[in-house]
Amino acid sequence: MDQSILQIAPAKINLALHVTRRREDGYHDLESLVVFADVADELEAAPADADSLTIAGPFAKGLGAGDTNLVSRAVAGFRARWPGAVSTGLAMRLTKNLPVAAGIGGGSADAAAALRLMAGLSTEAISFAALADLAAQLGADVPACLVSTPLLARGVGELLEPLPEFPTLHIVLVNPMVPLATADVFRRLRAHDNYPLPELPAPLTRPAQLGIWLAETRNDLQPPAVKLVPVIGEIVDHLAQAQGCMLARMSGSGATVFGLFGSSGQAHQAAQMMRAANPDHWVAAAPLITPGS
Repeated sequence: MDQSILQIAPAKINLALHVTRRREDGYHDLESLVVFADVADELEAAPADADSLTIAGPFAKGLGAGDTNLVSRAVAGFRARWPGAVSTGLAMRLTKNLPVAAGIGGGSADAAAALRLMAGLSTEAISFAALADLAAQLGADVPACLVSTPLLARGVGELLEPLPEFPTLHIVLVNPMVPLATADVFRRLRAHDNYPLPELPAPLTRPAQLGIWLAETRNDLQPPAVKLVPVIGEIVDHLAQAQGCMLARMSGSGATVFGLFGSSGQAHQAAQMMRAANPDHWVAAAPLITPGS
């Protein structure tokens, strides 16, 4: 490697998230339809004498670049598992474009980008299964972020079923800039044994099919999150009124809310509406990443 390489870390959105069981280890079994938006953090790496990480971008503030950062942990985990596979040290620069603790997998996506970057530089062949196993040790969302295309996630997030088809859609993301800890949301969850997701239509190619299916689903973490941060509910209600909005719902454990749209024009119009209403909120509009893109 004689020049820097770049991996993008797209935002992860849970279009539906059902909590189906509380496990004996304290974690929860989930079923979730996960998609990724074309708005992302960026991880760049160049050869160096030793591994290092610097963080830049609009959401760099307050994010440590030390050993506890998920990027640093991913690189250290890769080197421990495959010693010598990447012979050079790496000077890494993470451009943090996604808000932190926002329910869109920012840290997990960054870790997955680091693993993809290391696997791409490796002199050994690294199987996806082995990389996914390491990803699962870093966090429940990291295996899904390793894939970064539409998928069904089950278990604690490690059982993945990538979808062969998915409609072309656009998404608006709105975050009120209130960090929300996942553990706090789960502590307020009232029911831990909700019914699973309905079966997806196959082939899933039309927005209308997805809209009908999503109407039968929920995000079980949204009600407790709204109790902790009431503005989430206000954003959901406001975004749902935007022209062409198929669905407005919270993603993951929050506090980011998404709106689904059939066209880029409708999504950008809705994003402008949300920015005008709350200039201090983070708002982004982007196409969803489709299988094979």
